[in-house]
Amino acid sequence: MMDAETNHDYRLEDQIGFKLRLANQKHLELFARMMPEVTPTQFAILSRLRDSGPISQNHLGRLVGLDAATTKGVVDRLKVKNLVTSAKSPTDMRRLVISLTDEGRRFADRAVVTAAEISRATAANLTPRELDRLLALLDKL
Repeated sequence: MMDAETNHDYRLEDQIGFKLRLANQKHLELFARMMPEVTPTQFAILSRLRDSGPISQNHLGRLVGLDAATTKGVVDRLKVKNLVTSAKSPTDMRRLVISLTDEGRRFADRAVVTAAEISRATAANLTPRELDRLLALLDKL
């Protein structure tokens, strides 16, 4: 740990983590207001399933950046909401294959439209060029 003398020019407001947290808070507030039925993590699972079709639970978790235990918890909560279903893989009985239910498909189709509105609202103060640059820079982190 550095002493206070060497960090005299440190300003919390100038730190990437602080700015990312503030931006994420704004996004999460918009998300909660505009899509209160699910959490952002639940939406990520639904969106991936919408795009990929039935997929193993482990692979699904990797695609949305979740560990196995968290993925299981999210999937379990979505099952309670009747948005997803799980079944044993026909080729590997150790794997669970996760699918959207008919209700889940309808919800996901509507939700991606709302999610795009949330993204637009989050980035409302950016020009299209600034937004493209921000997304490209975040990909580098």
